[in-house]
Amino acid sequence: MSLKPEPIGPIPQETARLAKAVFPEGSPFIKMRDELGTLYQDEMFAPLFPKDGQPALAPWRLALVTILQFAQGLSDRQAAHAVRARLDWKYALGLELEDRGFDFSVLSEFRSRLIEGHMEYLLFETMLNCFKQRGLIKAGGRQRTDATHVLASVRAINRVVCVGETMRAALNILAEVAPEWLRSFAPDEWDERYAHRVEEYRLRHPSKPSVLPLLKREEPMDRLCSMPFTRHPN
Repeated sequence: MSLKPEPIGPIPQETARLAKAVFPEGSPFIKMRDELGTLYQDEMFAPLFPKDGQPALAPWRLALVTILQFAQGLSDRQAAHAVRARLDWKYALGLELEDRGFDFSVLSEFRSRLIEGHMEYLLFETMLNCFKQRGLIKAGGRQRTDATHVLASVRAINRVVCVGETMRAALNILAEVAPEWLRSFAPDEWDERYAHRVEEYRLRHPSKPSVLPLLKREEPMDRLCSMPFTRHPN
């Protein structure tokens, strides 16, 4: 993937018109775009991409998606869906209403480029400087300097999704081949928890417990592996 930096244009007219109509008082991400602009420029990420090859998606947008994703505690799939479906995200990212977004795997690839290129601090430092220039924080104040916190948090959410989906797949198979054995020890709450894709949960919703401590507390995979299993005759 190569980088062909292009000037960042204004928010598409129809996207802006509809966003202002739907959110007459604004929303956090709409206000963010209005007050702070795009925050990032493609040229900042030039060292991460070769000069030749297929054009990459605009890295300034991927950087901003990473910030929005962290702010709302979304997995990569959920964030990619938000790019396609949410009007306030399209406004913040300067996308046409009919823009179909990108495959969720692009976000993981982008984070890997940042880390491998030792540019993980760029997201935080750019935002921090923007806040200082606008007087939102005091220069020289004690601010969090662990820029990797954003990337690590997003990566942790996606790992939880992988673990949860592995557990859900295992339970679905067991429900078909050994339903009685599974019912003999599986708690009732597993049926509700693993009936839907883990990505349908808000993994960091303030009013609900995260899936992560639930997995750690009950250790469902360990429980499955420790149970005696008698092969049923064919």
